[in-house]
Amino acid sequence: MFVSDCRREFYDVIVSQRVLLLVASDVDALCACKILQALFQCDHVQYTLVPVSGWQELETAFLEHKDQFKYFVLINCGANVDLLEILQPEEDTFFFVCDSHRPINVVNVYNDTQIKLLVKQDDDLDVPAYDDIFRDEEDEEEDLENESDGSEPSEKRRRFEEDVIERTMKRRQRREWEARRQEILFDYEQYEYHGTSSAMVMFDLAWIMSKDLNDMLWWAIVGLTDQWVQDKITQMKYVTDIGILQRHVSRHNHRNEDEENSLSIDCMRIAFEYENTITVCLYGIADDLPLKQVKQKFNSMDMSLKENLREMIEESANKFGMKDLRVQTFSIHFGFKNKFSASDIVYATASLMENIEKEGPETTNFIKALDSLSRGNLDKLHQGLDLAKKQLRAIQQTVASCICTNLVISQGPFLYCSLMEGTPDVKLFSKPVSLCLLSKYLLKSFVCSTKNKRCKLLPLVMAAPMDAEQGTVIMVGIPPETESSDKKNFFGRAFEKAADSTNSRTLHNHFDMSIIELKTEDRSKFLDALISLLS
Repeated sequence: MFVSDCRREFYDVIVSQRVLLLVASDVDALCACKILQALFQCDHVQYTLVPVSGWQELETAFLEHKDQFKYFVLINCGANVDLLEILQPEEDTFFFVCDSHRPINVVNVYNDTQIKLLVKQDDDLDVPAYDDIFRDEEDEEEDLENESDGSEPSEKRRRFEEDVIERTMKRRQRREWEARRQEILFDYEQYEYHGTSSAMVMFDLAWIMSKDLNDMLWWAIVGLTDQWVQDKITQMKYVTDIGILQRHVSRHNHRNEDEENSLSIDCMRIAFEYENTITVCLYGIADDLPLKQVKQKFNSMDMSLKENLREMIEESANKFGMKDLRVQTFSIHFGFKNKFSASDIVYATASLMENIEKEGPETTNFIKALDSLSRGNLDKLHQGLDLAKKQLRAIQQTVASCICTNLVISQGPFLYCSLMEGTPDVKLFSKPVSLCLLSKYLLKSFVCSTKNKRCKLLPLVMAAPMDAEQGTVIMVGIPPETESSDKKNFFGRAFEKAADSTNSRTLHNHFDMSIIELKTEDRSKFLDALISLLS
């Protein structure tokens, strides 16, 4: 059931309860979690936080805690499956689901007791009508009585024939309704996409309660930027939501010049600005700069180069037919020295979360990533920035290698690229966010470099080694790189059908259905089935 009043139907309900927070491993979910944690701290709400990276961890966490908690808050997980069927909870258990994954499972939508959906009501949800997908079960057909009821044989036969005709018509109507239901559900569920950022939804709650702090606003900005960086939403959706947040920034950060000049060292200020997208890192813009300057930090570069750098980037990008590189975004100032863009924070936080160097328990990376979002933990943020630089360099080198060695091949209905074991930095891409970023930049670069007009319109399937001992690969599918792209992804359902038809050993454990794990030896038959299915 959709929650129409988040404060009354959600926050006021849990504020006096013990709550379990189940938070997905993505930057938007972490930002939403930070906002909710800040609200809980204000009102002394008792809660336990459990990170969950996939469906298996979600089920395990619920089983471990279901006896201690009756109220569960799920962030960026749970909306697109039938939660009650998967978790089998008791009737006095309640789930509040704040999830940007779409489409929302219809059972969750029409369950008005245990499932409470915290989503933006003005999102284009297109949920089918209740009567089109649900109907009351008909009573079981009664056996016809053979005994004589006193009626004349001719009357009894007439009533029997009428009853048979009526039952036949009902069965036909039932079959037609069921066929129509399957068609409606297929149209509704065939594409995976994303709605409003969960961090923005939580910030709206804080704003309604008049508890919205500047830190919360910044986390909402980072959550939205994560959706943009990950290519989860359209440019129109991003620009619209940026406009909403810009009004909040104006309200929070409206100061005159005298006040700005007297800011204390521990203050924070959010500023609206334009930023060149990271795609430019894939092109040889740095070739025109002196090597000594390239190795410098940006703040230490010659002033003349810094002033002309944006023009040089745009001029170089035009050579490759790249347009609209500038994107609306925000930056944050901590005191006098530290300034970061929202995308800086996204890359740093995601890199901390997917750090391949083991430094303790499985939850260590999650906690570090969560901590890096607080301005009091700049050391962790800088560690994340170092990891992000390493990741982006690896992406740039891998993209160049894939294109130069013709690893991107057309399989008919889609492009395909597979990284081999032993490829430099290949371990970085055994993680879902890193592989998705690589796939995104590879497809953008391939579209710009290929002369094949048909290939410019194709989606991409990419695979990378995941676990050598287990013999598994991680595979992701992303939609075509077109100007009119609606960011809707059909690979989730296609992967499921290809696996079922070939009995391929796959694991559909990620909250994004377009990311799967697959046994290496089953890859060939799986791809053949996928090609056949999409042709």
